[in-house]
Amino acid sequence: MNTLKELKTFIILWLTQTLSSLGSSMTGFALVIWLYNDSGSALTTALLTVCSYAPYVIVSIFAGAISDKWNKKAVMLVCDSFAALTTVCVLVLLKTGSLEVWHLYILNALNGLMNSVQSPASDVATTLLTPEKHYQKTSAMRYFSNSLVSILTPVLATAIVSFAGLDAVIAFDLATFSVAFTVLLFFIKIPEAPQNENGKETLLRSAKSGISYLGRNKGILCMILFLSAINFIASIYNAALPALILSKGNEAALGAVSSSAGIATLIGSVIATFVPKPKSRSKTICACLIVSMSTENFLLAFGNNTIAWCIGAVLGWLFIPLMSANYDVIFRSTVPKEMLGRVYSVRNTLQFFSIPVGYFLGGFLVDKVFEPFMAGTKNALLLNIFGTEKGSGAAFLFFVIGIAGVIVCAVFSRIRALRELG
Repeated sequence: MNTLKELKTFIILWLTQTLSSLGSSMTGFALVIWLYNDSGSALTTALLTVCSYAPYVIVSIFAGAISDKWNKKAVMLVCDSFAALTTVCVLVLLKTGSLEVWHLYILNALNGLMNSVQSPASDVATTLLTPEKHYQKTSAMRYFSNSLVSILTPVLATAIVSFAGLDAVIAFDLATFSVAFTVLLFFIKIPEAPQNENGKETLLRSAKSGISYLGRNKGILCMILFLSAINFIASIYNAALPALILSKGNEAALGAVSSSAGIATLIGSVIATFVPKPKSRSKTICACLIVSMSTENFLLAFGNNTIAWCIGAVLGWLFIPLMSANYDVIFRSTVPKEMLGRVYSVRNTLQFFSIPVGYFLGGFLVDKVFEPFMAGTKNALLLNIFGTEKGSGAAFLFFVIGIAGVIVCAVFSRIRALRELG
């Protein structure tokens, strides 16, 4: 009961932000299906995410400085409102029959720009609302909500699109935003972070201080680079997944795989909430990621039906919440609160710059390399393993990135600075 009292404000914010995230995720899922069905191109679909992440990465290094200087609540409200405005634009274009691919690219880029500022503010707000003893618990709760969103998104988005159309999904998104905005504006009070003696320093100097901090803390920097490499591989995975599932299966299969991943993360987040503190958080992170990399990609590569793909999704995502919770605890307990926004933003730039690169490369490799190669090859072994139909190239790509993921985990697990994080 005491824990509930201590986390009351966090829980209210967490629940309403989760609801808003569900609406946004449903819109994103529906638009990906709409775009792939319209274009039939993995690269065209992947560019949707590239446009979201490119400005996010570019601006993030300064966004944390803004977050540290400005009121966290105000930053979240303004950024969320602008993102909602881009969603309104999509709805208007859709209703007037004017929606085109380039519209989505531009609007996603603007949305990514707002996310770059909102994200560090939200991370800092969570820390300020949470006693340190509850860091692992709240990290697991956030991952729990993310996994729940992953489960519900394909189910609800597909159902609403089938019965009411894409515009109904977008309307639901705007409704959930309205709830979250109202609660944050009127019912949430976020404490101010402690200010350092250089509180009046310029944005450039503030950004440099975040970089300098990581330069002095090699273990944290190494962990960020490790996750950057994993994000690169995961982004290739995400870019190739619709091409594999929608080619070899259908929209229902894609929804089933997405829901399976969500169910796995849901279970994993419950586990992460209750497991005791590990002897070594860094070793736990490495172990979780090597299990993920060595299972899902290979089952997607070698499997040829929805059941195999779903099993792969479960194995690939089951231990990710535990990884994320331990990573979050390391970060939040190591970095001083007055530096969190700046360090979070530098982390976002370093850790997430590989995502748009991975999405672009994944789409390019599917469309221009692996699918043409499999369509033209006479190698009986490859054809027997990966298939002869459209999507076989994507399956081959999953085999390659599975090997790459295992190698990355093995290399970083041997770096002393990372192991010394504890």
